[in-house]
Amino acid sequence: MENRDFTTIIRAITFIVPVYNERDTLLYILKKIEDTDLGLKKEIIIVDDCSNDGTRELIEGLDGDFVKLYHQKNQGKGAAIRTAVKSATGDLVIVQDADLEYDPEDIKAMLVPILKSGADVVYGSRFVPSGPSRVLFFWHMVGNKFLTLLTNMVSNINLTDMETCYKLFKREVITAIPIEENRFGFEPEITIKLCQRGAVLYEVGISYHGRTYAEGKKIGWRDGLHALRCIFKYGITRRLISKFW
Repeated sequence: MENRDFTTIIRAITFIVPVYNERDTLLYILKKIEDTDLGLKKEIIIVDDCSNDGTRELIEGLDGDFVKLYHQKNQGKGAAIRTAVKSATGDLVIVQDADLEYDPEDIKAMLVPILKSGADVVYGSRFVPSGPSRVLFFWHMVGNKFLTLLTNMVSNINLTDMETCYKLFKREVITAIPIEENRFGFEPEITIKLCQRGAVLYEVGISYHGRTYAEGKKIGWRDGLHALRCIFKYGITRRLISKFW
């Protein structure tokens, strides 16, 4: 593809920050977002998914130009993203977890394929060599790679990290896709739907500072089983239904 420069039309980026019981880390990640110089105007949308540890009260007391959205019951990450996308106004949209596992400085490298190569979406891969990555759970790594492999098989792509939080979208791309999954099934759902719609997808290596369950990590093996179901649902079952009915 011929290189094109999109710097004249990419002016702003929306950070979607889904939050559930992140009182201890939220202020730090918000400051990190604000301090990271991306050369773009930033919009920060915080979606509190019915936290019960004081996070909601912390958000309500925040000063600054934040968009604050609240769920009245806990629904999950996918639901929080769905809520936030409706309010996003930036030319680009990225999901930023509040748990400090992902560093906004890495977004600088993720911008390059959009600004220079015509990408519609850029994934930040934890499995492509880049910055430092914390050494943690072996079976999580195996599970992530297995789910990525299955997603690649049903979509005919070659991603290394489908489950990554860091997905950078052109806003018109993410707003055109109906998000159905409420929880972590969002990751395979959005990946498969992007491929089915012919989105130009790039991948860039990022650093990763994973946390333990004692430190507040929430995703578990049940989420892996649900992701597996979503891969078959969106990648195989619906394709067969649309083909034969």
